[in-house]
Amino acid sequence: MKRVALLILACASVMATERRLSLAAYRDKMEGGWLGQIIGVTWGAPTEFKWNSVIIPEDKVPEWTPDMINHGFGQDDLYVEMTFMRTLEQYGLDVDIRQAGIDFANSKYGLWCANKAGRDNLRAGIAPPDSSHPRFNPCPNDIDYQIEADYAGLIAPGLPQAPIDLGEKFGRLMNYGDGVYGGQFVGAMYCEAFFSEDIATVIRTALQAIPKESQYAEMVRDMLAWHREKPDDWQFAWNKAVEKYRKDKEYQKASNGNIDVKINGAMILLGLLYGNKDMETTTVISMRGGFDSDCNPSNAAGVLGTMLGKSRLEPKYVQALKRDKKFAYTAYNVNDLLKVSELLMRQVVARYGGRIEGDTLVLPQRAPEPSRLELSWAPGPIANSRFTEEEMSRIEFKLHPAHKADLLAPNDPTAKVQAVLDVLFPGWQSSENAPDMKPGYRAERNGRQHIVMTHPKSRTEGAILWKNIKVPEAGAKLYASVAPHGKQGDFTLEIRINGNAIQKQKIQQQGDKIWFDLVVDLSPYAGQTIKLELDNQPDNWYCEAAYWQRLEVE
Repeated sequence: MKRVALLILACASVMATERRLSLAAYRDKMEGGWLGQIIGVTWGAPTEFKWNSVIIPEDKVPEWTPDMINHGFGQDDLYVEMTFMRTLEQYGLDVDIRQAGIDFANSKYGLWCANKAGRDNLRAGIAPPDSSHPRFNPCPNDIDYQIEADYAGLIAPGLPQAPIDLGEKFGRLMNYGDGVYGGQFVGAMYCEAFFSEDIATVIRTALQAIPKESQYAEMVRDMLAWHREKPDDWQFAWNKAVEKYRKDKEYQKASNGNIDVKINGAMILLGLLYGNKDMETTTVISMRGGFDSDCNPSNAAGVLGTMLGKSRLEPKYVQALKRDKKFAYTAYNVNDLLKVSELLMRQVVARYGGRIEGDTLVLPQRAPEPSRLELSWAPGPIANSRFTEEEMSRIEFKLHPAHKADLLAPNDPTAKVQAVLDVLFPGWQSSENAPDMKPGYRAERNGRQHIVMTHPKSRTEGAILWKNIKVPEAGAKLYASVAPHGKQGDFTLEIRINGNAIQKQKIQQQGDKIWFDLVVDLSPYAGQTIKLELDNQPDNWYCEAAYWQRLEVE
């Protein structure tokens, strides 16, 4: 009898660590998750980044109309993550991170922030994980992978280790530290939303998927605490979040301001915690939080849509959906996306110890193992990862040599300026630059291409471009093309020869004229070796950058 009792207890223990979900329920919830994403991003799109550290006024919230669901097919907040889906579909879960990087490098859509920095690095030959390392990527804590991580939870019901591992593969293409953890956390929320109807439980469970010492985890704990303190006042929690995670410099280290992953993650949780499991309330609160106010409600509505399932979404949200229209830059329409999601889900379930019994998913319930703690403002060593020549031959997009030189230079403004000068204007040297406005390469500026940008060292010291030149007996001329930073920018340009100022003028946009094409006659110095200096001097310390498109002596 004792042995029988032990066997019963053992069986009960096994059953207690497994959860079951019918395939029909999975399909309904997975579709609800994708539709929630579309609802959130299309509803919030007109408000994106128009309100930062300010609550969007209630009368500025767009009114939902049924046709808005079809505005999502051209949204980067959706089609970028489908690039990762496509890589998984083609190569399977074991796809190497380097192949993932090649596929991302070959994407044809426009990108911004960490995504752009990471993809530029990949195209320059900096393979992952270094493509996201702060040594090469100035935006490691940006929101990007958090925006794109929904797929990782939608193909992993109840299996939070999968979004952690997928984050280490795809999140590492563009993000580091909190930037990766934000995506892993969002993916893990989706995992739990397949099983729990309690928002706080979903959030607390997902919190186990990221390093507890991270600032992102601290933000999640704060949002839960502020909600417990005042569960009926979302603006109280909004104010607390903005004061700490947007205005406190301790939480803005390695931050790119309004697109930092923590403050935007707080806006996701704001909608979920105070939305009362209602799609409109959840989406609108997350949107009214501001900042990236289409991505944040997209994540929030996606998690809620997974919890509710497509069957519980109001008809006004989904009745007009064009299921046969493809998402931009992808191979998928809505029906294709659902099929690929289920295909990948079956692989994930088998990989992480689950099984399918008839029409039921049987899923192990295990505590996840988070990634190791990394701090973007105090990063660990680089991996020295570079693509091979063969791998580079498979990347369709090649960067201009000056752009590549900028990316490969140390993460120091003067080093980047010098690297670009060495390619565009050989022989010219740069004095020290301040990091403001990120000096270095620019592909285009007001109709001109391949430019180096400088920024004065301080309020009292300029950024000097100089070169020692042997002026021919027949004389020579300096040709320089320079521009300010648009209408809001100006600076003083002083040209010196052998330390003596020969020309000084204000560089400021004049009507439509932004480029100044200067010609300096060097004939008085014929036969001499001179030191020629062009000094980007500070003016009122607001947008003091200088853009140089030509530096040539003829």
